[in-house]
Amino acid sequence: MKSSLSLFLAVIGFSASVTAQSVSFEEYDPPSTLVVPGKEIKKAKFPFIDVHNHQFRMPSQNLGELISEMDKLNMAVMVNLSGRGRGSTEHLSGALNNVKTNYPNRFIVFTNIDLNGIDDPNWTERTVKQLEDDVKMGANGLKIYKSQGMDSRDSNGKRIKIDDPRIGPVWEKCGELGIPVLIHAADPKSFWDPHDNKNERWLELKLRPRRKREDATTAPWATIINEQHNIFRRHRNTKFINAHLGWFANDLGTLAKLMDEIPNMYAEIGAVIAELGRQPRFAKAFLTKYQDRIMFGKDSWNPKEYYTYFRVLESDDEYFPYYKRYHAFWRMYGLDLSDEVLKKIYYKNALKVIPNIDSSLFPR
Repeated sequence: MKSSLSLFLAVIGFSASVTAQSVSFEEYDPPSTLVVPGKEIKKAKFPFIDVHNHQFRMPSQNLGELISEMDKLNMAVMVNLSGRGRGSTEHLSGALNNVKTNYPNRFIVFTNIDLNGIDDPNWTERTVKQLEDDVKMGANGLKIYKSQGMDSRDSNGKRIKIDDPRIGPVWEKCGELGIPVLIHAADPKSFWDPHDNKNERWLELKLRPRRKREDATTAPWATIINEQHNIFRRHRNTKFINAHLGWFANDLGTLAKLMDEIPNMYAEIGAVIAELGRQPRFAKAFLTKYQDRIMFGKDSWNPKEYYTYFRVLESDDEYFPYYKRYHAFWRMYGLDLSDEVLKKIYYKNALKVIPNIDSSLFPR
């Protein structure tokens, strides 16, 4: 009897051991046992401008509900980059009218351009005219989507390069009109790398396979990034806001060289706070040095996700989690930025670059 019970217990133990050892990487997510001071920050220390947001429903949206959520975060102004939605003037005018009628000092709307028909000899003239009309209507900037450097094709099926000379007059017109260009080029370089055990974004690409990129279909990552830098260099009188720190948040040394070389290039931190939060000393030094040219951006609208941004920028907390494990399986550390650096990132730099933001909403 005793030997049978021992055998049964051994089998049970073996089964539990096998179950424990068969946990996949996707499933393995143990809570940290580390006990350290710190807490979530649910409201920014200073009023801030989110320079990278998308509100596709703005023409008919209940802005009062949105304002209520913004106030909880201390977001004074939201920049909606999707003014034209899917491309129509009616969408832009609807968004601008909704803002002007209800909350004229809480939202800034950017316009967009359409590369369809770029082979038409009149495309450049027509697009420049559209830009002028949109600014007269109330748009305060131009947003360029990543698709315009990776997926957009001409009539012959060739990829339209970011630095295509036919688009050059558009960049120049933005400088003349005094509006910035917020441009998203490419994606994280890991999306182009082999999807293997050496890829830091392995889990993200497994769960979101459509994010995987190939040189043959979208051009190499470095090619796209260099095309973006080319237009920055060629159009010095235009201010460019490089989205997502130009995908160099994991290589701040290279980004610093670009900042030094290209004085009309600004940047924002949307979707890369996880990179800054894992290198607190180096990131703090970078943001302090370039404090006059970095802006706050988030990209997607999920109010609770802002808490991590505030905590990374404002606190000196240690080893706290990011909100998307598939995006960043590591832990965050607070940068403990000074008040003056925070004010510049949160609102002062955007006030310098983006026209018609109500400065009375912010402390001096």
